[in-house]
Amino acid sequence: QVQLVESGGGLVQAGGSLRLSCAVSGNIFSPDVMGWYRQASGNQRDLVATITRTGNTLYSDSVKGRFTISRDSAKSTVSLQMNSLKPEDIAVYYCKVVRSLYVYWGRGTQVTVSS
Repeated sequence: QVQLVESGGGLVQAGGSLRLSCAVSGNIFSPDVMGWYRQASGNQRDLVATITRTGNTLYSDSVKGRFTISRDSAKSTVSLQMNSLKPEDIAVYYCKVVRSLYVYWGRGTQVTVSS
């Protein structure tokens, strides 16, 4: 059974930084894509950033230049370094992993930014 556990969320002042991590365990080897999505209250879940097995990255326009996604295949983790946080970044952040036809989600971690 594959499990994704996010950590690193919390409360930070505007302009501050947080680092989210997602630990992947279970019967999954070298995911095709790992990524982060977020869902603000009352909104749909949106893409934040993804990274492929070969290291290609994709960012939403709203976080380009501020967030950096990385993965450690040996440790089966994907991280999101978030700098220059803004109140509009407030959301629950979810880790997502894709391997072939299978998609797995974590339970999410809350990020709150005070202005």
